[in-house]
Amino acid sequence: MSAPLESWIEEKQSAWLYRVMAKAEPEPRLGALFSELARSADAQAAIWEGRSRAAGVAPPAAFEPSARLRLVAALVRRLGPRRLRPVLSAMKVRGLSVYSAGPILDEHPMPTAVEEVGGRHRAIGHGGSLRAAVFGVNDGLVSNTSLILGVAGAAAEPRVLVLTGFAGLLAGAFSMAAGEYVSVRSQRELFEFQIGLEAAELAEYPDEEAEELALIYQARGLSRERARDVARALIQNPAVALDALAREELGLDPDGLGSPWVAAVASFLAFAAGALVPLIPFLVAVDRAPVLFGAGASLVALFGVGCALSLFTGRNALWSGVRMVLIGAAAGLTTWLVGHLLGVQLG
Repeated sequence: MSAPLESWIEEKQSAWLYRVMAKAEPEPRLGALFSELARSADAQAAIWEGRSRAAGVAPPAAFEPSARLRLVAALVRRLGPRRLRPVLSAMKVRGLSVYSAGPILDEHPMPTAVEEVGGRHRAIGHGGSLRAAVFGVNDGLVSNTSLILGVAGAAAEPRVLVLTGFAGLLAGAFSMAAGEYVSVRSQRELFEFQIGLEAAELAEYPDEEAEELALIYQARGLSRERARDVARALIQNPAVALDALAREELGLDPDGLGSPWVAAVASFLAFAAGALVPLIPFLVAVDRAPVLFGAGASLVALFGVGCALSLFTGRNALWSGVRMVLIGAAAGLTTWLVGHLLGVQLG
């Protein structure tokens, strides 16, 4: 299949889906936006149709949506576009930023550099890495403490408990790291593919891309004239334009793609740090009841994790800490009872 024909199919697909979204969108302002984007996609499809014919490849007489496109459309009609944002983003639907970004005021300063375009978006996610690290530590604490208590409930020897604890630490940490790597890698590949397509379209028809960007700004509160002025000014600088298009049309943050290796290593270390806590009494050669000392150390650490999580939830730190202790204690006690019953039955 020729490149112009592929682009024609993609634009016709977008136009078809925009019309479905326009009918399913309960807010008239956003419905109008998607109708305008459908007309814009049809105009771009006409450009690719001409190039495809010039290359000797005639597009089909009528566009037929694929089975995947029909399924997505059915979900949009059933659940609404807002709930289907991740799916629609993967379908390269533009304008999704209207669901996550606040309105633009007329006095909002027009961005003139890449840093200005993305500044307000980047400010939202500054604490994401710290939050992920706290949850990683929490996962390691609860899972490995519960594992050790479950084996201890079966009356295992301390040496077996140490081996079990380290096996749980490594297995859990590698599992978390692998899962995080695959997740971030897949997301990054999707984002890079979508941004690459947007760059190609910007090079092919900048005026049409400026009009689409203006429609989004208009839907978010700017007057039509002001929206067009801002969009046209942005399009003059390709780097700024691509950044703005990625954020406003695709709802992506080019600066927040993330490194899969960094995410995997951070996840591994965070989980391992939490999973190591119940093993500390065994490592420092606590002679009496190392399991209880380990459980106690884990509860103290869980209280600290709960207090740390209150920084992200805005809840009372003391209550957040106590709640985390109760959850961890319930998990540990349950696994100890299950291990004890299995130990009795198998012994």
